Amino acid sequence: MTPIERRAFLPNFCAIRMVFAVVVSAELLAIVLTLAAFPATDQFWAELSLRSLYIQWVALSVSAIYCSLRLPLGRLSHATAGTVAWVLILLVTAAVFFAAEALGLRSGSGALPALLHHLAIAGIVGAVLLRYLYEQHRERQRELAEAQSRLQALQARIRPHFLFNSMNTIASLTRVDADLAEQVVQDLSDLFRATLSDVATVSTLQREFELARGYLRIETQRLGDRLRVNWDVDDLPGDTRLPGLLLQPLLENAVYHGIEPATAGGEITVSGRCRDGVVSLAVRNTLPDPPQPPHRRGNRMAQDNVRERLDAAFGDAAGMVVGQVDGCYQVRLHFPLGAI
Repeated sequence: MTPIERRAFLPNFCAIRMVFAVVVSAELLAIVLTLAAFPATDQFWAELSLRSLYIQWVALSVSAIYCSLRLPLGRLSHATAGTVAWVLILLVTAAVFFAAEALGLRSGSGALPALLHHLAIAGIVGAVLLRYLYEQHRERQRELAEAQSRLQALQARIRPHFLFNSMNTIASLTRVDADLAEQVVQDLSDLFRATLSDVATVSTLQREFELARGYLRIETQRLGDRLRVNWDVDDLPGDTRLPGLLLQPLLENAVYHGIEPATAGGEITVSGRCRDGVVSLAVRNTLPDPPQPPHRRGNRMAQDNVRERLDAAFGDAAGMVVGQVDGCYQVRLHFPLGAI
């Protein structure tokens, strides 16, 4: 999934939540139209029932058509898709009107004036609704563009101290262990390749773990026994797809804010589970003892970008929880399996 690629502004009318919203909105419209007609008190519920049936027919039929035409509409420009969607509302309204006529559910004025009246209401309501959906889409695209800009800023910055320390580590290793120096160079190049790649690149858990282990190997050469890492991710399917470079920024924060300031170092635990189609991934690190003054900042940027990228890729089905657990600092991610 590409976070900010041009996509149809019409939402997914196949989704249960969207269908529920359509049903509720249609019923509210039926109530408003019934109240606007000023029916007699003893006729209110009868007229509301007929209007509700009529409007629900139109609303659900249009939703079913939008659902079935989701892919073709998505290939059209926004203006063309909006025009087609609006015309479909009018066509469905006319079809339901003639169906109601055939079933004898309508009484009153002649057929043609009544049809024009119904088409006018459907056209106005449909135009307002489609405009609202388009504006929602534009706002969503603006938010995704801002998230991408912040992510690009995150990816473009490798903390200078990490780069300098890594180069110093490589320089010292070349004199004592050339093979290990070559491994550190490879890990560093993999990390830079990932940070400079397209932010829309879809990765896998296996690839994310490889980058994370490479990053931690580099830090281990610098911190030695002060950095201890536990992995508990055997239950996770390695081919699970997710946005690239989600795990490494969280590990970098754990090292920078939890391990490096501690005189005796500390421990990082990466754990994960997959239950009922949901992947849960946690990064936990010990805290300095005694607590250090808050002179190190910047972890919010990485966390905000991770949160926004999860939202862009998975929507409400994903999330991130940050807090202290058992005296340790923990960031826990969850996202659906196989959603992208």
